[in-house]
Amino acid sequence: MFPQKLTDRSAFDIAQALIDGFNRHYRLFRETTAQAKQRFEQADWHGQQLAQAQRIEFYDQRVNEAVLRLRQEFNIDGLSMDTWQQAKLHYIGLLVDHHQPELAETFFNSVTAKLLHRSYFKNDFIFVRPAVSTEYIENDEPGSKPTYRAYYPTKDTLHDTWKRIVTNFQLAPDFEDLDRDVDNIVQAMLAELGGFRPRANFQIQVLSSLFYRNKGAYLVGKIINGFNETPLALPILHGAEGKLFVDAALFGEDELLMIFSYARAYFMVDMEIPSAYVHFLRGLMPRKPRAELYNALGLQKHGKNLFYRDLLSHERHSSDKFRIAPGIKGMVMLVFDLPSFPYVFKLIKDFYPPQKDTTREQIKGKYLLVKQHDRVGRMADTLEYSNVAFPRHRFEAELIHEIKHFCPSLLEDSGDTLVIKHLYIERRMIPLNIYLQEAGPEGITHAVIEYGNAIKDLVAANIFPGDMLWKNFGVTRHGKVVFYDYDEIEYLTDCNFRRVPTPRNEEEEMSGEVWYTVGPKDVFPETFAPFLLGNNAVKDVFMAHHADLLDANFWQGHKERIQAGHVHDVFPYEASKRFTLQARA
Repeated sequence: MFPQKLTDRSAFDIAQALIDGFNRHYRLFRETTAQAKQRFEQADWHGQQLAQAQRIEFYDQRVNEAVLRLRQEFNIDGLSMDTWQQAKLHYIGLLVDHHQPELAETFFNSVTAKLLHRSYFKNDFIFVRPAVSTEYIENDEPGSKPTYRAYYPTKDTLHDTWKRIVTNFQLAPDFEDLDRDVDNIVQAMLAELGGFRPRANFQIQVLSSLFYRNKGAYLVGKIINGFNETPLALPILHGAEGKLFVDAALFGEDELLMIFSYARAYFMVDMEIPSAYVHFLRGLMPRKPRAELYNALGLQKHGKNLFYRDLLSHERHSSDKFRIAPGIKGMVMLVFDLPSFPYVFKLIKDFYPPQKDTTREQIKGKYLLVKQHDRVGRMADTLEYSNVAFPRHRFEAELIHEIKHFCPSLLEDSGDTLVIKHLYIERRMIPLNIYLQEAGPEGITHAVIEYGNAIKDLVAANIFPGDMLWKNFGVTRHGKVVFYDYDEIEYLTDCNFRRVPTPRNEEEEMSGEVWYTVGPKDVFPETFAPFLLGNNAVKDVFMAHHADLLDANFWQGHKERIQAGHVHDVFPYEASKRFTLQARA
């Protein structure tokens, strides 16, 4: 029950302190995001990577600041339920004209979760459902940018319109040859549309901010012609002598899904009204959950909130049971899933076999590394949760037994409810070892080539996977191979890649044991083969396309280039989509 009257002055002060904390967070978030444009213009790739990693920490820092302020200024432990209910109502009032109300609601939840027992986590005290609509929010302040700009070209003005679209972003470096790039864009667009047959409402809509990630800036929008809408993205890169060029014209939902993949780092996008951006992007990619779009925009805490709401909704509308996930069981993680829900739930076990010399904190550190690092489309994003309540009757008995055996410290069994104190959630993929067992020759060829490409993309991003067994990789619905087992990953630059020494005598040659000295970060790539290439069909493809992965020189060469400051290009689109180098000559 909500209070009849708002009579508690401290409730309003609490609400004001909370909105102050959120506003400070989003102001700092936008400041570092807006600076991505300058970092891109200056080709400050290391600065861009550092900013992307640091920005992830901003939210928790602001939440902790708000918690500290509330504890210092209010008798938190002595506040009544009525006061908290009034604080929530005051907070809703403060969000009526707010430009980021959905994010502010999530911030409220994050702070109160650190202050209140979870028995309070219901509608009266937190935002289980959104209380303020995000529909049709506009920034009417003078000089503000609209969410998107609309352009209305004719056949005669198509070239000039595209040139104006690109130049409106006012990037500081000159383009190598913007007329050439615009010709490429127009030709690609006409090929996609099957010629130029405009309807009365023919227009090009483009989001007002570029999407910055790694070494690229992406223009995102859509072409509207009659009843047809065609999503589009233009990647803008640095070329020779620091000048810019448009690298490709990408059309259709599938192309944008690859760019906005959950296996890639978050974008930096300067947004006053993020819900408007998500609404626009959802029109381009209707199959993409809103939670993943917020994640892609760097608003992963709200993405977590939306995901959890989706999970609760799915639980209400399904009847199957959580089970131990199919596949080879891990030595470090216990993995379970709900067959009707396309995600897996991962728990860090309390103990590990002797060959796994690690700790819970070290494993959590690996997952944080992946969260903060450039995932180059090859490492699945993870959502991390604490104290998640599940209905006990939805768990198979075997799964409960496994959790109690391997993860007793993470489980609180309160009769009808199981509370898991810490878990990770990832998109479900087909484990690569299972995929290879079931695939025909064509499928094996594709998967093995993709596997090698995945490892090489990780190498380019300064990541050594550690355990490269097939079971630690998965195949996505788009056929991409993605790495998802992070407990042994290392920075490539922290590893020492060596050849196996030549035996000095027959005894060493015939020895079944390792007779040479091995340091803690030593890696011997030629020893990968016995574990990976037992299947001749797999071996033939691997050796034809990726034999260099068994050569220490390959790994060491990449390590040295990264140490020298080189940042590799890893593109979220096929090489065949790139405008040719000849066309740029």
